[in-house]
Amino acid sequence: MDAFLLFVESWWWIAPVVAGVGAAGYRAVTTNRRRARRLELDAALYEERLAFRALLVARADSRAAKGDVLAVKARRDAPASVLAEARRRSAAAKDREWSASLNLRAARTRISAARVQYRTRVPDAPLPIDVLVARQDAVTARWLSYETDPAKALSFPQMLDPQHPTTLAFLRAQRDAQELRPNAARERVTPTVYLAYRDAVVAAEVAFEAAEGDALGLARESVSGLSWGSVPISLPSWLPRAADVLRTVTDTLGTVVDPTPPHTTDQPAGTRPPWPVPAWRSAPPPRR
Repeated sequence: MDAFLLFVESWWWIAPVVAGVGAAGYRAVTTNRRRARRLELDAALYEERLAFRALLVARADSRAAKGDVLAVKARRDAPASVLAEARRRSAAAKDREWSASLNLRAARTRISAARVQYRTRVPDAPLPIDVLVARQDAVTARWLSYETDPAKALSFPQMLDPQHPTTLAFLRAQRDAQELRPNAARERVTPTVYLAYRDAVVAAEVAFEAAEGDALGLARESVSGLSWGSVPISLPSWLPRAADVLRTVTDTLGTVVDPTPPHTTDQPAGTRPPWPVPAWRSAPPPRR
């Protein structure tokens, strides 16, 4: 009993320390998990702040440009070219202000959508950063299918040509997305990193759609005799149909008979051959 009391007296502080460390670890894990789940919402809020600041700057520039126009008008001896240039800068600043206003409205709309998605997301749903990674992997898989599928490679060779303009644009966008791709399992993804990676993934998707559409357009132009219509089919799908047509033509040619008029003989109808008999076959053999 004395030994037990001595042990408790010596190591009584272990239990509170372990409990505190466990609570801190649980808080850190849950906080990181909660932060990862609301990463899209935090990024939308950060983007809204950036858009609001951009609108303030654009509005100030627009007012400054308008003031320059009024200052030029106040000068009686100002040439017309100077006034025209001031008006041009004022119109450009006004357009930038309008664009910044639309960007702010779009950012606030994304906040509403991200808030609803965060509140309705189930616990086992993929994290926002994982969704972006999956989207980039899907684009990469779609492009690699042109290398692994010989039919696609033959039909759309420009998809594998890095010198083709649209293909080069896609490869550059995909490279930028790969460079900005974070390691969600090791590093903490901030809203700034998330926004940059999201824009890069969207740019890669748009570039791939443009490259694929351009490749399909070139394929349609190269086979102008076919009626493509609205069905996006590839050229190798016509190969089985062409083989069937050639097979049918070959069978038809095999059944064509000699166009020589039939030779009339005195043979009975049952012993008469069903095909025209040549003259040299029907003539009697010469006597020796």
